[in-house]
Amino acid sequence: MFGFFKKSKEVKIKSPIKGKIINLCEVEDEVFSSKIIGDGFAIKPVEGVVYSPVEGKVVQLFPTGHAIGIKTKEGLEILIHIGIDTVSMKGEGFTPYVKVDDKVNVGDKLISFDLELVRQKAKSDVVPVVITNMEVVSELKVDFKDSNVGDEVAYVKLK
Repeated sequence: MFGFFKKSKEVKIKSPIKGKIINLCEVEDEVFSSKIIGDGFAIKPVEGVVYSPVEGKVVQLFPTGHAIGIKTKEGLEILIHIGIDTVSMKGEGFTPYVKVDDKVNVGDKLISFDLELVRQKAKSDVVPVVITNMEVVSELKVDFKDSNVGDEVAYVKLK
């Protein structure tokens, strides 16, 4: 009636890559560190495979394979961007396993990449994981730690 019984939606974000979860502010790119496109976290990867951190639908896959966007059924939009300035690699070293409109489950393989090549050719190998529609978020908590794929690393409460 007055929203008293309205259940708030929440999304638990799993680690899409094995590595160290770091603050987005530490990313060496102002677009991410200043949170222009959204908030979230970044990962210092130790492996070159990205898995789905949520259940949802692929809404964007860059032609170069260096970034992917997923939208959850709750309406949360998540961008996973492999490395910094990797668009200049023109797809070299990136292999996507999904396409736009594919439904994905937590743990599905999305993209593999040559981590050493990214380290050689890109500005940074860090992987920002950004919620691009923060206007629907009322709370975001991130657990900064070393993580394995599938570990819960962020909690999002939606408005």
